[in-house]
Amino acid sequence: MTTLEAGQTAVGAVVDIRAYAPIAKPSADWLDGRAAPAFADDKAVVSAFSPRGEGQVTALPTDEFVLVLTGRLEIAAEDATLALGPDECCALPFGCSFGWKASDDLLAVVYSAPTDRAGNRTTPVMIDKSAPLNPSSPPANENLLGEVPTCRGFSDYVSANAEFCAGTWDSTPYHRKQIPYRQVELMLLMEGAVTFTDGNGSVSFRKGDVCMFVRGDGCAWLSEEYVKKVFATQRPLG
Repeated sequence: MTTLEAGQTAVGAVVDIRAYAPIAKPSADWLDGRAAPAFADDKAVVSAFSPRGEGQVTALPTDEFVLVLTGRLEIAAEDATLALGPDECCALPFGCSFGWKASDDLLAVVYSAPTDRAGNRTTPVMIDKSAPLNPSSPPANENLLGEVPTCRGFSDYVSANAEFCAGTWDSTPYHRKQIPYRQVELMLLMEGAVTFTDGNGSVSFRKGDVCMFVRGDGCAWLSEEYVKKVFATQRPLG
């Protein structure tokens, strides 16, 4: 369920994350200093946070995806140190240990997905925005209001149960009618623009915007140009 009004748009399923995130207060604790979540249920929690200074996480209790909105963040693990600036992101697998160091202006969004074991990676991994993309399934024909798009994607991290993943995706233009959503998806638009619409209104996002759509009644999607995005999504199987 969505838990607060900050960032809520005219479309019930869609939250403007850049509008929501400033409610986060500076904190010296990685896990306990997070803002009231923009969305939370038993499978996904999306929150803003603004860590300060540096610290250590001994064993992360969930899978996490972190997207930096402003400032700088370093994640130091056994095999590498990840340096994240604005609009850069990483996946942190369940159970991993890492040190962190935050700039005094850091504001980020963290997507936590409860699990009991790591997925295809066991140490922190940067989301590679330039990774080669593989063909992926377009929206179902019965939901399209026009031509079938060409879609591609790559997941840098996939959870052990394959329900949570993070990576990059692109598509040629398409128009899809409103359908119910089973997933909770956080996305950063790298290229293009998208308009979401439901019975109450519409909202548009373009390159550089960060938004989230949540489980429930869903909305329509209209992209009239090439779109590329970074994503983190939790979608129950079956």
